[in-house]
Amino acid sequence: MNGPVGPYHQGSLAVQERVGVRELADHVGRSVGAGIRPVAAAFLELQPMLVIGAADGDGRVWSSLLTGRPGFVRATGPASVSVTGGVPGGDPLAAALAGGGTPVGTIALDPRTRRRMRLNGTARPTAHGLAIDAHEVFSNCPKYLQLRELREPAAPAAPTVRYGTAMTPAQADLVRGADTFFVATAAPGHGADASHRGGNPGFVTVSSPTELSWPDYPGNAMFLTLGNLEADPRAGLLFLDWTTGTTLQLTGTARTLYDGGARTVRFTADRVAEARGASPLRWSAPAYSPANPSLPH
Repeated sequence: MNGPVGPYHQGSLAVQERVGVRELADHVGRSVGAGIRPVAAAFLELQPMLVIGAADGDGRVWSSLLTGRPGFVRATGPASVSVTGGVPGGDPLAAALAGGGTPVGTIALDPRTRRRMRLNGTARPTAHGLAIDAHEVFSNCPKYLQLRELREPAAPAAPTVRYGTAMTPAQADLVRGADTFFVATAAPGHGADASHRGGNPGFVTVSSPTELSWPDYPGNAMFLTLGNLEADPRAGLLFLDWTTGTTLQLTGTARTLYDGGARTVRFTADRVAEARGASPLRWSAPAYSPANPSLPH
């Protein structure tokens, strides 16, 4: 292993070797390309939200939520995307994305159809928001995605972002009750990535105001997130209150623990950002994915 193999770098290759899925990962990796196919472009234009991950000016990795009317994200070429509106002014990534050449990872996840698409590349500001030049474009299966219906949106707001160095009890309760969150990671020389994690409520464990963990359920064998963490422990998490639009962002570091065939990711936060009502989108109660593992009592 002397260099990147397809979409993989040394971190992902090391995890694939450890878990014993190198051959499967090579097969899955062939689906990753730089081009945005027509079906992917059509999917993007239907989406009211996009999650974006990147590092801020201090090197902290964050995961942020962007929303808009369907069409606010659209393909503008075979390997380029525009995002109208960009990142809200108070968001932790606002300053970083105001400059050009910022490595970003994005994921468009549609709870209405249990479909998701990831696009990683480089972002630059435009007069109307952001442009992203795509380096990697691929879809994931619907495993661990909860089904939700989109309700009537609330009026757009400009919420205040409240920062802290640890979770409050209410924020910890939001995390404990989550069935979905997003994780952004990065690797030196290989850009950023944004991914989804899902499970039944309680699959994320909060052990202190700055520490939480979750099981790494079997997935597509690519190990892009765990591979990035193998090379660089920085990570940013995004939790949503799907009924009120509140967002909770945590940045810190993460490491993977291996115990036989089981994997657990432990995350330590050093900064927390909450924005109540940040998203105008309102969603129904979920129908949980049949793939979600049962939790121990």
